Amino acid sequence: MIELIPLLMFAVVFGALLAGYSVALTLAGVALAFALIGIVAGTFNPNDLGFLPGRMFGIIANQTLVAVPLFIFMGVMLEKTHIAENLLEAISNLLSGVRGGLALGVVVVGMLMAASTGIVGATVVTMGLMSLPTMLRHGYDPRLATGTIAATGTLGQIIPPSIALVLLGDVLSNAYLQAQLTQGIFAPKTVSVGDLFAGAIVPGLLLVLLYASYTLLISTLRPELAPAGVKSHVSAAALVRGLVAPLALIVAVLGSILAGIATPTEAAGVGAGGATLLALGNRTLDRGVLSDVCRTTLNTTSMVFFILIGASVFSLVFRGYGGDELVQSWFTDMPGGTWGALAIVMMVIFLLGFILDFIEITFIVVPIVGPVLLGLGIDPVWLGVLIAVNLQTSFLTPPFGFALFYLRGVTPESVTTMDMYRGVVPFIALQLLLLAVLIVWPQLATWLPGRLYG
Repeated sequence: MIELIPLLMFAVVFGALLAGYSVALTLAGVALAFALIGIVAGTFNPNDLGFLPGRMFGIIANQTLVAVPLFIFMGVMLEKTHIAENLLEAISNLLSGVRGGLALGVVVVGMLMAASTGIVGATVVTMGLMSLPTMLRHGYDPRLATGTIAATGTLGQIIPPSIALVLLGDVLSNAYLQAQLTQGIFAPKTVSVGDLFAGAIVPGLLLVLLYASYTLLISTLRPELAPAGVKSHVSAAALVRGLVAPLALIVAVLGSILAGIATPTEAAGVGAGGATLLALGNRTLDRGVLSDVCRTTLNTTSMVFFILIGASVFSLVFRGYGGDELVQSWFTDMPGGTWGALAIVMMVIFLLGFILDFIEITFIVVPIVGPVLLGLGIDPVWLGVLIAVNLQTSFLTPPFGFALFYLRGVTPESVTTMDMYRGVVPFIALQLLLLAVLIVWPQLATWLPGRLYG
């Protein structure tokens, strides 16, 4: 009966989350309640709670996590100062006059915004406010318009520098270390956020190519869904201001990481400073905007770290009850060996994506299943990219896809929720196709990190 306590902990946590309670407080509160009951019943060692101060200090002293508020600041700055809006306008004007050009422009801008903001909610809302009215005004089918916007808005999950990849990289780094120590390897290899960034580039670009190919194909086969627009003239000054400057910032941030010039944390500082300079150059930054950017950054960062602390407490108590050994025994005895274990984990993460945010899944599930999967010999970069793509798919899946909720909030009443659901189905299929391709060819995720970092 005692060995089932970790499962009961999970059940209580998910029940509380579905009831609407705070994620961080639920994780820590449930864990401490089970620890207290276990201490009274003699089934939990109270000395295990002595590790909590060390865990808290480890979170505070983790330099990799400093990148989180900096990347959030960069993305919010680009959004609040309308730099992202100017980027969409410049791309749309370049592609105007081409059948399906607006949809293709949304895909390209979604890719660039993903590489500059890394925040799915902000990207989906911004794209919905800026591009959806224009697409509907030009006669685009509501299903194609909303599907394209929702799908490209989730590219921030997989295209670096992504907040999801930063958090996944830190969690997988700890899981990889734990897996090797469990195997008796006391000179362990390491995996970094930079490795995960490099591993996600090729799959991310491949997904963008799939999106772009679909929009062009559907625009050609069914021209009534995506009419051609009127060719617009773009001045050189507007092009430089709207397109070249943001591209330069993206190249500076991502290029410095891939070239080994800067760590992700240092590159995040470059991105935050560069976004501020762009806003000053565009004369869109004043004290009110800066205050709004800082407040949003503080709120988002506090939420992330509060969940991380709660998840750390939950993980400690879960392991104190032998939950990690229980999960390992399940995976070891599972039919299909490593592939069977991987398939089960991917299915669980996909289903949890219906009800939990990617941050919650990253901090709750990955620290528990990660060491076991990595102990079975799975490449950590490949596993991280698979999880990121899987979580991205869950953002779109009706009826609980978070991207759909974000977009519904800025969509006119003339566009029905069913239109949105039907519109994202082809893009979900493309994401599942990418996931299948990654499983068959892991080199898509492991080749570039191997070339760059050996």
